[in-house]
Amino acid sequence: MLVTAPIIDTHLHLIDQSALSYPWLSGVEALNRDFRYEEYALQAHRAGITQAVHMEVDVAPSDIEAESRYIGGLAKREGSLIAGCISSCRPEEPEFAGFLERQKANPLIKGFRRVLHVMPDNLSESALFRENIKRLEATGFTFDLCVLPRQIETAIALVDLAPNVRFILDHCGVPDIKGEGLNEWRGKITDIARRPNVVAKISGVVAYADAGTWRVETLGPYVHHVIDSFGFDRLVWGSDWPVCTLGGGLATWVAATHALLSGCSDDERARLFSKNARRIWNLA
Repeated sequence: MLVTAPIIDTHLHLIDQSALSYPWLSGVEALNRDFRYEEYALQAHRAGITQAVHMEVDVAPSDIEAESRYIGGLAKREGSLIAGCISSCRPEEPEFAGFLERQKANPLIKGFRRVLHVMPDNLSESALFRENIKRLEATGFTFDLCVLPRQIETAIALVDLAPNVRFILDHCGVPDIKGEGLNEWRGKITDIARRPNVVAKISGVVAYADAGTWRVETLGPYVHHVIDSFGFDRLVWGSDWPVCTLGGGLATWVAATHALLSGCSDDERARLFSKNARRIWNLA
């Protein structure tokens, strides 16, 4: 009998333009509206999601700490799904050290992300950026890597320079599923998976497939290669809501994930869906 594991969504984005500024939204018409907690929570409960970790939404730099306060307010609501927060950051700036010290006082913050896939490839190669990432050692904070396949080699360099930092590779390494970019991507995933301090996030890949034609079989080679490369102890699951609405929506992605894991054991599903996330981010 199939046992349905509870799901911890490790990649939730919430958008509230009345509270925060998101400069990039003006260039993405399909996402340029509010996506608030109430809308997500209704869908999440229906899909079997029991907890969520909010992922920063690349707000204006002046709103970075305000975003964490906003999410903190939602987390305090009775019955809230929000169990943690990944904050935006700017490791390329001298002020990062002071910023990091302030975040240590906030138990909701579990890690950081600096979006890299829309930035110049050399952003993470500066001495200051790398020095600041090393500051995460011994803090327990994670660092999410959102990079394109061609940027994975640069990400590996960062990972190797900070072996005591746990890195989370977002969205299976952002493969070009629509463009059938399997071969370019596959070897790079195998390479970064050799680093024991990297965890892969099975998240949001429906947004990289053709929205009108993808099927579970379309996603299979990508998701299964990540699973084979990292193993079930270094995998977490994420929705990438609302970006996943570009490829079918939350319920569709949850259903597709269950189908992709149909040959797995109950314990393997439990590790991917919740156990690993609870351990990595010390979620209650």
